[in-house]
Amino acid sequence: MRASQYLLATVKETPSDAETVSHQLMVRAGLIRKLATGLYTWLPMGLRVLRKVTDVIRDEMDKSGALEVSMPVVQPAELWLETGRWQAMGPELLRFTDRHERDFCLGPTHEEVITDLVRNEISSYRQLPINLYQIQTKFRDERRPRFGVMRAREFTMKDAYSFHMDQASLDETYQLMHRTYSAIFTRLGLDFRPVAADTGAIGGNASHEFHVLAESGEDEIVFSSGSDYAANMEMASGILPELAQDAQKRSRSEANTGDAHSIADLCETLGVEAQRCIKTLIVHGCDAQGDQSDELVALLLRGDQSLNEVKAQKLERVFSPLVLASDELIEAKLACKPGCLGPLTADQKAGKISYVYADKSVEALTNFVCGANKEATHWLDANWGEELRYDEVVDIRKVQEGDLSPDGQGTLAIKRGVEVGHIFQLGDKYSAALKASALDENGKSVVMTMGCYGIGVTRVVAACIEQNHDDHGIIWPENIAPFRLVIVQVDAHKSELVRDISEALYAKANTLGIEVLLDDRDKKTSPGVKFAESELIGIPHRLVISPRSLADGVIEYKRRGGADKELLATEAADALLEELAAASF
Repeated sequence: MRASQYLLATVKETPSDAETVSHQLMVRAGLIRKLATGLYTWLPMGLRVLRKVTDVIRDEMDKSGALEVSMPVVQPAELWLETGRWQAMGPELLRFTDRHERDFCLGPTHEEVITDLVRNEISSYRQLPINLYQIQTKFRDERRPRFGVMRAREFTMKDAYSFHMDQASLDETYQLMHRTYSAIFTRLGLDFRPVAADTGAIGGNASHEFHVLAESGEDEIVFSSGSDYAANMEMASGILPELAQDAQKRSRSEANTGDAHSIADLCETLGVEAQRCIKTLIVHGCDAQGDQSDELVALLLRGDQSLNEVKAQKLERVFSPLVLASDELIEAKLACKPGCLGPLTADQKAGKISYVYADKSVEALTNFVCGANKEATHWLDANWGEELRYDEVVDIRKVQEGDLSPDGQGTLAIKRGVEVGHIFQLGDKYSAALKASALDENGKSVVMTMGCYGIGVTRVVAACIEQNHDDHGIIWPENIAPFRLVIVQVDAHKSELVRDISEALYAKANTLGIEVLLDDRDKKTSPGVKFAESELIGIPHRLVISPRSLADGVIEYKRRGGADKELLATEAADALLEELAAASF
């Protein structure tokens, strides 16, 4: 490809609305252009990268035995009504009606459509298991689209769905997809971590997220220094280092703590450490149908720990999503403001708090400080016993850096990551709702069990940039760079030799199958601009042909991201091309 005939849509200024490095560089390097909020046009340079990422994903999915299909973006409401998600999805689901007043939506995901397909095409265990995938446009009407293509409303996704007769078959495919995803992200040259994750709105029995490590990532991921243990922050568990406890339990006493309502204020007022304090959070419970009730549930945590809301809202007696009780409701029921609440005595609990969950961090505490359940008062040297009790010990705290790994091997580290893939064991959530069943070996109709496996293809491109860049621009892994080689002509209008040698190298690169960009733009584009643009775009290899270097019998070579330039003899440049052509990814 010749630069003089290509759309090099680079810009010097950083877009004012671009918050992340990937968004800034994708615009500056001419990969994308914004059409409207959360909607982007992919320009030729960006589309080359996107297609290469897609090719790697498709190749590995095909190797796994998955079969590619293509489903409509527009989906009828009837399917979503069958699963109950027409309303449950909320405003992210873009709904509309056609000329016949029939309800449709733009697909944010395809569980309903694929299950409808399979219930009509699969009837026997002999046809299972089957794993169907597509690489296709999705639309989610995000409340706050941001970070460029990282959280856009329209995006490209690889989504796969597997169907099985039993859990053992699902487990086998799930592990195969785990290995396939690891192979995909390894081939893409990404530093990634698969982590145990919450199933969220998709539902199901188990899931793993795949995160590209990057400081700008939205998610916190937790992993052990001594084992393969890894989880996202919502699911992570850790063991607190053992806290030295007083051997002798002292008698409880009251202390006037004035307006010290926070743990920090309490520690300053009483001269105690936060790890010796207990904080009490009051949340709404749920009724037998799972609906929010005005029954109050107490959650107890050590003062230096934070609540993990995802863990808490999974507790049987806690309403989900988690709702903190209002100050007014707490005062009405407990006759105390929140800042002075503590573990309740049996008399205080009766009829006021339906259940008390204590985090593991408070179970072994002795002689601790906690609210006395009356204004401006806390207890000193409180201890668990007949008067102060909890109903159940649970894990509801956020892990912290330095916690011991739950498998006993190493300590936990926390890093930020960009989620690029997610695999789920869905169970029969969708197949049961849509009555997708098949006959087993005995002729009995069995509801199929499902798996779901997604990769945000456009997000992968952005995540790669977040992980691979410097002050000059993008540094692509070589197999997904838009071009592997750029040949830069300098003062070609002054030197026929520059033109001849660069054309010869360009022709040879093309013959060898190397994706090459010949920067043959005229003298109006300075050499400095050409160099800067090649680095901004992130082309891995650069050859510079100039009258000065040719006078010395050499050609300048530089690898993107490398510090030093090399001077190559012309024949060495030929050898370099052959080496690039022989490289495999």
